[in-house]
Formats: sequence, C-alpha cells, structure tokens
Amino acid sequence: MEFGPEQKIAGVLVPVFSLRGQTDLGIGDTTSLREFISWAAGQGIRAVQILPINEPGSDNSPYNLLSAMAIDPLTLSVTPETLPDLSREAFEAALKIHPVSSESTRVDYDGVKRLKWALLESAYAGFEELAGTTSRRRVFAKFRKANAGWLEAYALHRALLEHHAGQEDTAAWPESHRNLPAANAWVSGLPSKEKKSFQSRVTFRAYVQWIALTQWQEVRSHAETSGVILIGDVPVGVSVFSSDVWSLPQIFDLDLSCGAPPEKVFKSDPFTELWGQNWGFPLYDWKAMEKDNFQWWRNRMRSMLGIFHLLRVDHALGFFRIYSFPWRPDQNERFTGLT
Repeated sequence: MEFGPEQKIAGVLVPVFSLRGQTDLGIGDTTSLREFISWAAGQGIRAVQILPINEPGSDNSPYNLLSAMAIDPLTLSVTPETLPDLSREAFEAALKIHPVSSESTRVDYDGVKRLKWALLESAYAGFEELAGTTSRRRVFAKFRKANAGWLEAYALHRALLEHHAGQEDTAAWPESHRNLPAANAWVSGLPSKEKKSFQSRVTFRAYVQWIALTQWQEVRSHAETSGVILIGDVPVGVSVFSSDVWSLPQIFDLDLSCGAPPEKVFKSDPFTELWGQNWGFPLYDWKAMEKDNFQWWRNRMRSMLGIFHLLRVDHALGFFRIYSFPWRPDQNERFTGLT
C-alpha cells in the first residue's frame, strides 16, 4: 500500500479488548479485529488504530508492560479453527470448566485469563504430541532463533513469574532468580528431571509468542488486502517488574519513576493535583543505551513494524524531557500532605 502525509483519509481508533466478534471468548481478539477491519474497509475507512498489544501486568493496563516485545496472549483467537494444535475436544472441555460470557459489556479479565491459558496449555500439549510433524517444529525453531535476542530472556522471566505464583515484584524472589545470569545458573544447576520440567515451561511461553506473532501478521496481511492501514501504539515506558528491566537493568534508571506534572483538573485526586501523575515506570539511561547504538529500541521498533504499518509513540515529549519522582507510586500517600 502507498500512503503519505499528503493524503487525507478517515480513520478510527478502537481498543482490541473492546471488540466483540462471532467467536470471541469474552474479550476482543485477532479474529474480532479482522472482522472490524473488514467492516471499516466497507465504510471507506482507510486506517484502524489500536491501543498497545504488548503483554501487560496484573492490572491489565495496556501501558504497564511486562514486556516491550512480547504480545499479550489475551489478544489471541484461541479456537480449533485458528489454532492448529488445539483439538475440538480440548476446546469444549475448557469451556465447560472455565465458562465466560461473550455477551457481557465488561471484560471478566480473571475469567478470560483462566480460559485462554487453559486453551493455550492444551494447544501446547497438542503441539508436543505431534512429534512426527517436523515441518511445524522447524517453523517454531526458526522463530525462536530469529527472536532469541529478547524471547529467551522473556520466556525464562515468564516461567519464573509462574513459578512464583504471579508475584511480579522480583525483589521478593530469591537472589538466584532476581536477574538473568543468576537465573540461567539456577536452571543449569537443577536436577535433570526438574530442569526438563522447567525448560518445558520456558518453551511454552515461547510457543505462545510464536502463535501470537503468527496471528498478528495475519491481521496485518488482512488489513493490506482490505486496503486499510494498521496503526500501533508504543508506550513511553515499561513496568519496573518487566522482563526488560529484569534482563537489562543497565539500560534503565531505576532510581527515578516517570510521570507527568501536576494538573489542577484532578480535583478528586489530591496527590495528582499537588505533585502530578506518578506512573511508576523507570526512566531510560540514554547514555547506557547509546553504547550499543540503542539496540533495545531498534529491536522494539523492528518487532512492532513487523505487525503495524505506522506507529503512534506515546508521550513522545518524554524522549526529550521527562517529569519524574524519586519515589515509587506505592509511596505517594506519604507525600500528599506535604508542601
């Protein structure tokens, strides 16, 4: 497709989670988005913009990321028609155990997570059973190799997060898990049976990201076929508990927490009115990033431009100057009454 700033086109912004499709499981997904793109094209709309699709933390905010590279599994269409490794029997069984309503006007995040993770686990089990299907395994292996720069650290971090029952604060983890080198050494030292079991959980997280990238690239192809530009969103920061901070702490300034200046319109929030918004994201250490020619940013942009035609950079001003706090958001109330 050819497009540029001289062209005047109509566009629409829609959060993926708010979409409802013919086969959704209580939350918008890649199939719902493809249906929406078809509808938009039929109305003469040339651009569809969405909120960030990276994997968020437990608060489900699309701007509070557990990874700047990984895709949110909740955006995936997890049905036998869209996931080759998932059997109809496993799909029906999971729906009985984890029923969700696609009619609700609100997303039951906890319910949807239980259902989708159960379905992805079943799909992964199906993939593992297909030992003779070497072509699909080769494609997966190629994906892991091509994305090893971020994927292996992310998958290990995600497996450890599961190991610690979802406790995102890595400071609460044992020292052998608190950073990438220590965690790799810990895995290497596990007894053979335990190591194999844990490495299977790491592989599962990589498998989910393979499925995610495949489906989102299909969304991009559908948009191109429909003549629609797909616009993504790049959040200004990542969670202090993200796999990025865990694996590459040297490129972040962990002493400060970014945010925005005070705004008098926040009359209902005394802290924000007085001090500003404390988002809790660490700042970037630009000098440290410059040492490898901003490789982390290059990888991030490259991964997103493999899905989207254009990107909106959230809070672009923050790349030049950033309002920040010398404390994290959980300490805000200590400062609310002070001058």
